[in-house]
Amino acid sequence: QVQLVESGGGLVQAGGSLRLSCAASRSIFSANAMGWYRQVPGKQREFLASISGDGSSNYEDSVKGRFTISRDTAGKMIYLQMNSLKAEDTAVYYCSFNSIWGQVYWGQGTQVTVSS
Repeated sequence: QVQLVESGGGLVQAGGSLRLSCAASRSIFSANAMGWYRQVPGKQREFLASISGDGSSNYEDSVKGRFTISRDTAGKMIYLQMNSLKAEDTAVYYCSFNSIWGQVYWGQGTQVTVSS
């Protein structure tokens, strides 16, 4: 089992920034990758970004250049720096942990609301 706790969500004006954090009970070095997703009511959960133990990252096209994923050196925290936020970025943001055995763990989510 892996426990994930997200934090850092909140209300921000359009054009502003937020930094989300995710604390994991296991290190990213025991995972294929960790990542960030978001979901709005009535829609599927959407991939945003992922990062692996070697630091390589991937982004969904709509957030490239605005969002940056990173991790700490211990590998038990990942972050999502979100800049130039738009109203359409409003969603619940989730952290994920993809184990080397193919299991995916999720945090409880943190709400991000961008006012226009």
